[in-house]
Parts: sequence; C-alpha cells; structure tokens
Amino acid sequence: MAKPNQNWLKIAVILFLVFVLALFHYLTGIERSPYYGFYCRLYYLPIVLAGLWFCLRGGMTIALLVSVLFAPHIFFKWGQFDIVPSEHYLEILLFNLTGFLTGFLSSRINFQSMRAEKNMHQLAESFTLLKEQANLIVEIEDQLRQADRLTALGELSAGMAHEIRNPLGSIRGTAEILRDALPEDNRYTEFSQILIKEVDRLNRVVEDFLNFARPTTAEQQDFKPNEILHEVLQLCRQQVTKDQVQIHWQESPLPAAVGDAAQFKQVFLNLILNALQAMTAGGELWIDTQINEQQQIVLTFRDNGPGIPPEDLDRIFNPFFTTKVNGTGLGLAITYRIIQNHCGNISVKNSPTGGAEFTMILKPADYPCRDGVDDDTTNIID
Repeated sequence: MAKPNQNWLKIAVILFLVFVLALFHYLTGIERSPYYGFYCRLYYLPIVLAGLWFCLRGGMTIALLVSVLFAPHIFFKWGQFDIVPSEHYLEILLFNLTGFLTGFLSSRINFQSMRAEKNMHQLAESFTLLKEQANLIVEIEDQLRQADRLTALGELSAGMAHEIRNPLGSIRGTAEILRDALPEDNRYTEFSQILIKEVDRLNRVVEDFLNFARPTTAEQQDFKPNEILHEVLQLCRQQVTKDQVQIHWQESPLPAAVGDAAQFKQVFLNLILNALQAMTAGGELWIDTQINEQQQIVLTFRDNGPGIPPEDLDRIFNPFFTTKVNGTGLGLAITYRIIQNHCGNISVKNSPTGGAEFTMILKPADYPCRDGVDDDTTNIID
C-alpha cells in the first residue's frame, strides 16, 4: 500500500497533466488538426495513470473530469459549424470506458496481489508452525529414547543389585574378621583394608542402582524447595569451605513443588556436588530460584568451572556416561529420572560467561501429577 505522501504526489501529477493538456487543447485551433488531434489523444494518459494508481475510483473520477473539460470545447470550437462530428461525442464515451476498464483491471490485479500476499503470509506461518512441531517431535523422540534406556536400565539394576548386595555383605564381614585377626604391623592388614574399602565403593554403586530403579510412589507428594536447599547447603558447608567455593543464593518465596523431599534432596545434592567437583581450584556457584510466566518453579545452578564439552551435552544425562575418573555415571541419570517422574524437566547448557548451567523446572503442588504425567490439559512444562 502506497504511503500518503506518495499518493498526494501522484494526484498532483495527474491533475497537472489534465489541466496542462486541457490548456493546450483549448489554445490549439481546430484548423491545426494534427496538433489538435494529438492533444486530444493525450487525455488518455492521465486517465490510464489514475486507473493504474487508484483503481476504479481513480480511473472513473479522472475520466469524468476530462469529460467535463472536453465537453465545452465541442460547443465553443465546433459550435460555429452546423454539424458537430459525432466522433467527439464518441471520444467522451471512450474516456469513461478507458477509465472504467483501466480501473477495473487494476482493482483485480491489486486484489489478486493482496490475496497472494495473504497466502504467502499464511504459508510462512504454517511453515513456522510445522518447524516448531518438527522440533517438538524430535525433542519428544529424544525423551522417549532416554526413557526407554532408563526403564531398561532400571529393570536390570533392580535384579542385579539385589543379587550382588548379599555377597557383598558376606565379603565385607569376612574382610573385617581378617583385619581384626591380623596384627597392625602385618603386611596383609593393608590388603584387608583395601578389600573393605573397595567393597564399600562397590556397595555405593549398588545403592545408586537401587535408587535409580526405585519406583515412584503412587500418592502425590510435595516439598518446599527453599527448605531442601537450606538443608543441602548445610550438608555441603564443609566441602564448600574446603574447595574454596563461594555460593551465591538470594532466597525468594517459592510455593511447594510436586515431588518427594528425600529424592529432591538427592537431586540438589548431586547438582551442587557436581559443580564443586568441577571447580577444583575454587570458584563460584550461583543458585537462582524464580517463578516463570507459566507459574512454574525454575531453579538454576550455574558455576564458573570449565563447563561441559559441546559434544557431551546431549549425553550428560545418559546412564554410565561420566567425565570423572572414579564416577559411576549414574548421578545425573538418577537426577534426570527423579525430575521426570515428578512432571518436571531439566536441561543443561554452557553458560556464555563460562561454566555449566543446569536449569530445573518443577511443577507447583497445586497442579495434580500422576505417574510423571500432568492431569491438567495444559502443558505447563516448557
């Protein structure tokens, strides 16, 4: 659509042409027929321009104006003759017919152009929607694959952990008997200590398996995130001081969230300990809590450590994947499963300022959650 200033300029050009041509036409005598006829034909120029620029209304308006200016000429110039050529009356008819046809065709072209532009806009919106839906489908497929892996591992863990735990208890008990039976200066005492230590480490791995495989309770529970964070930070105080890490947390009011307090205590502990272990030479950890526009509880844990290699970001929650020398690769997998089982979501990225940033989205306790699925018809998880 043309701008107002451009429209006024076009109107001025058309009116200027009409009145200049009318002036030349009136000042040219009929005896100079070549010039007289030429000026008469030029009247079609402003009519066509008006039709093209302003469609039917513009074409007919200028055609009528030209007709009004042309009509007196017939009587003043040709009135002295007994017979006025009929072609002059036909000329007035052609002026109006030209204005009508030009304006009508221009209106149709503009209509088709607007229709095509509207269709292009709708196609662009449809393409954007399809792209968003495709991305959502890919994300859901990734989550389903992750869920399948976690389910398979959970079933395997439950069976294997129970089979391993009983012999471990016997091995540890036997090692303690051997340690107590041997004098401290005996060279085999050290081996018994190593045996007990390795059995304890293996027992922790088995405990991780059991935690991973433990089913969620059918009854919905809720917890207060701020209270659990306070407890976890108290537990980590000695480790924080030892590693020379500063924790920044500006507590803000939060509603109760869906979830088991003991399990989310483990979740917060896993995330904080991961950050502490990543900052071996000291550093800072920022914990941010807020409520987003969908009334979801958002918790962000951001450190200024080395971050996560980009190629490992998509695998960081996979079972048995770890970047630590002595890690089991189950800590973040358990964290992911606990959050997913309580209608939540967790994501990770490298912060632009350096370090890793974990963002957790939890469901408020006011919304029902059953078996990790929202009962509410609206999806409140981003």
